[in-house]
Amino acid sequence: MANARPSKPDIVTYGDHEIITPDTRTLRKTLRPALPGEQDPVARAEEALAAISGDFSEWMHNECERLDSARHNVKQNGLSKQTRQELFLAAHDVKGDSGTLGYPEVAAAAESLCRLLEHTPDLSRIPMAIVDQHVDAVRAIVREHQRADVAAIAAALTRKLRAVTDEFLVKENRHRPDVIRAIQRSSLVPGESF
Repeated sequence: MANARPSKPDIVTYGDHEIITPDTRTLRKTLRPALPGEQDPVARAEEALAAISGDFSEWMHNECERLDSARHNVKQNGLSKQTRQELFLAAHDVKGDSGTLGYPEVAAAAESLCRLLEHTPDLSRIPMAIVDQHVDAVRAIVREHQRADVAAIAAALTRKLRAVTDEFLVKENRHRPDVIRAIQRSSLVPGESF
């Protein structure tokens, strides 16, 4: 056992991201062994996760509804600091929850919307069509989650969204070279440059 190699995580690579699932054997080595009569802590955690995993789909759909509601609020009331914040937080939560809830393909589309809202200097200049495209893409990816080709579809959608968003952001920030550099550095679209 002393010469045992550390286990490698399971890595699934998509067009614009990877999902890394650690091997629980490594986790088991870092935890103290279960005491007599005590349940294994890793098994207990896995059981707890399995018990609530049926709710993950509902939770992600609720997050999508919140995002859609924030979008409709923007359409009704315009893009103010408050409506921008609501839309940004809804997109940010979708992005953050996507991996945990089993929808990793949606993270990049939600991230692109966050970047749009974060880096546009004049909110009134954001075309509602770009916001709609992002929200609709997030909802479509979640809706089609069970498809075998959802990762490829999500990657294609995200590439287009990011290209449009980055083009808009570069134009809107043409007088702010430091922001343009940050936008270019954070681009998730492999192989693209400005």
